[in-house]
Amino acid sequence: MIRPVYWDDGGVVLIDQKALPLREISLVCRDYHEVIDAIKDLTVRGAPAVGIAAAMGIALGAAAAPAESKEAFQRAFFRICDEFSRTRPTAVNLFWAIDRMKQCLETRWETSIASIRKALVEEAVAICDEDVEANRRIGASGQELVRAGDSILTHCNAGALATGGYGTALGVIRAAHEAGKGIHVFVDETRPVLQGGRLTAWELKKEAIPATLITDNMAGFLMKQGKIDLVIVGADRIAANGDTANKIGTYSLAVLAEAHGIPFYVAAPLSTIDRARPDGDGIPIEERDAGEVASLGGIRTAPDGIDVYNPAFDVTPHRYITAIITNRGILRPPYQREIERLFGK
Repeated sequence: MIRPVYWDDGGVVLIDQKALPLREISLVCRDYHEVIDAIKDLTVRGAPAVGIAAAMGIALGAAAAPAESKEAFQRAFFRICDEFSRTRPTAVNLFWAIDRMKQCLETRWETSIASIRKALVEEAVAICDEDVEANRRIGASGQELVRAGDSILTHCNAGALATGGYGTALGVIRAAHEAGKGIHVFVDETRPVLQGGRLTAWELKKEAIPATLITDNMAGFLMKQGKIDLVIVGADRIAANGDTANKIGTYSLAVLAEAHGIPFYVAAPLSTIDRARPDGDGIPIEERDAGEVASLGGIRTAPDGIDVYNPAFDVTPHRYITAIITNRGILRPPYQREIERLFGK
């Protein structure tokens, strides 16, 4: 299984996703600042993977935090958590993981600092293990929506590289492939940093799942030709009403799928649902460096001085989403009621 982030011998090991697909490099972070940098520069990316990396980075930082008193240790711990909270604003899994680490500290507060440090590592590893299990459940549920011989369009990378392992949207695809359904996957490049072309295509090739790479602006044409049977994407944050933030371009695919009568599915673990956001209007959208749009592969492709707008995510209204595939089953409209039922409220 591809493991993009894991704890090993007192360090956080990351697959350098910026180097893929040409080079397969693993980096070992021994200082929590290195994990912060890796999240910011997309060495590790994908909502669940970012959350896992942050949890492990917090555990790494806590291991070196001052130990002369619990109060000094606590101050350092919360400062580290705050630094991680400022890395990526859109993916709610980041904040969910930080909250879990804070709860871990709280439950172990009456023990020794050494015991707290050990518990934080165990909690971070548990977050990763739970995510892999959640992804497998997403795959098992979601593959029931895939018919034999279906052609599936996916966007960005919601595979093993974006999670603790196995994947969300790609987990559904993996499960359908493992079930022998004879599927074919269309992978759009996902501009501006090509997570589809570089990462999803790499994963599918590695596991011999039949796939075809297309540019982002080919999707509508393929739908009109009848070459797409369903669309499956991941999510970075799902609001209480089902509105979904995901990689920029997802909204366009949802509108195209609606126009062509094609099912549009979102696959995500429960940790991606943000019940504090009533709808998608309040989801913060990260804007990234202009160079990602003005350059490709380190080569400048736009004139110097041109204005660039580079939002990393967009929000798909819930009315365009056919179903949300979770580790607790498949949710269908009305999502507000289904999400409340799922969480027992």
